[in-house]
Amino acid sequence: MENKYVNFISDEHLLNCIGNLHNAYLKAKNNISKKNFYSNKVDTIKLTFDSKFNGINEESLIESEILRQIDKSINNSIGTFHEQILGGIKGFEIGNLSGFDIKANDDTLFADIKNKHNTMNSSSAESLFQKLARYADSYKKANCYWVQILAKGSFNEKWSGEINGKEYGHSRVFKISGDQFYTLLSGKNDALYQLYKVLPIAIKDYLDSINSNKEIVDNSALEEINLEITTTNRTVLDQITFENYSYYLGFDKL
Repeated sequence: MENKYVNFISDEHLLNCIGNLHNAYLKAKNNISKKNFYSNKVDTIKLTFDSKFNGINEESLIESEILRQIDKSINNSIGTFHEQILGGIKGFEIGNLSGFDIKANDDTLFADIKNKHNTMNSSSAESLFQKLARYADSYKKANCYWVQILAKGSFNEKWSGEINGKEYGHSRVFKISGDQFYTLLSGKNDALYQLYKVLPIAIKDYLDSINSNKEIVDNSALEEINLEITTTNRTVLDQITFENYSYYLGFDKL
């Protein structure tokens, strides 16, 4: 029977991957309590500039900041989504915390997947190269890849050059863009494009198929802050600043 969505993984697998990502979105939204919102310290000086220079009221500004924190959490889940999609291609599997993200069943390919090309500093890049080189040395028929899903260009090339002041190179260590890696594993030149074009349809089908009454506590942090300012009579930003920095000199006067 012909697939409804893409021709390199099953419809069931694609919908399962979408479902896993949907659950990650729900978890991220439900996790934004005031305690979690404050966990990395809120930069209320920057938020003051954002409010005044961009003409945004304080409540809308905090909602945007909460969404930014949710987005930061989701970025990791997007990388996992691609791992799960690619692991559903015949002949490949995901790493499941084994040190690699994707491997060929016959040990002829190992890959580490990054969603964006600029997510690593030089130390991280050096560590990744060394890890991939170890896989290449251990598995003599394996090509090993640093995959950049969102890359600056379309490429599949040997990864060599200076990293952290040292020269690195290996005959079977490569860096590859997302489109080329999807093509490499699937054998389909337009595999990533297929996925992109079908996502709106597949997501709608998934959402139509589930019980839609899962509890989502959107922006509970803002609700908690608004409840407190009814008694403190502070502005939203002053309340956040007081709760984050009351131990700073003078800030206890807020």
